[in-house]
Amino acid sequence: MTLRLDDITVTLGRDETRTTALDGLTASFRQGALTALVGPSGSGKSTVLAVSGALLRPDRGQVLLNDTDLAALSDGRRAHARRTRIGYMFQSGNLLTGLTAEEQLLAAASLSGHRPRALRGRARELLTEVGLGHRLRHRPDQLSGGERQRIALARALLVEPELLLIDEPTAAVDRTRADDLVRLIARTTHEHGCVTVVATHDPVVVEAADATIDMLDHAPAATA
Repeated sequence: MTLRLDDITVTLGRDETRTTALDGLTASFRQGALTALVGPSGSGKSTVLAVSGALLRPDRGQVLLNDTDLAALSDGRRAHARRTRIGYMFQSGNLLTGLTAEEQLLAAASLSGHRPRALRGRARELLTEVGLGHRLRHRPDQLSGGERQRIALARALLVEPELLLIDEPTAAVDRTRADDLVRLIARTTHEHGCVTVVATHDPVVVEAADATIDMLDHAPAATA
């Protein structure tokens, strides 16, 4: 199980605001490994996540998840890949305000085409795995920032994704909880055997990573 970006070019905006976010980027990501994308804001980290997760189609190049070129799929098949093969953990957690921790995962199960009842046991197992087995019926406003991020991680793992994409996981939590979260993400990656890609400014995430890609090494010539 691997992810490979081959000669990826992405332009954003139109006319006078048009910019090149990625210019011929080639990179590989290993199964069971945590890869950190580092670099200043605007260096292309979020664009790499969007392209890898089939949220953004590149202007040129291949996005190979195992043997599937996500960039070449129809819109419908790309949407299916997002629901069934890729897990996302966003900076804010993106939890639904009125749902309990368990319901967050069951809602995700429904969106991915599964019967929520069939995955209830899996949801509870994952919440226990991330240390929240005692918080199943708590809503986001009853939880700390670190706990909300743990729910987001469990939700991302619910469909046993091949690829896990994480954007600035420690930005909204305090240092102690951030350190715990980083260790959890690294351990989860190794135990679940997924390809994990994290965009980060946090040196603690970089230290925990199995590999690092500095986006400044891949900057478009115009912005290097």
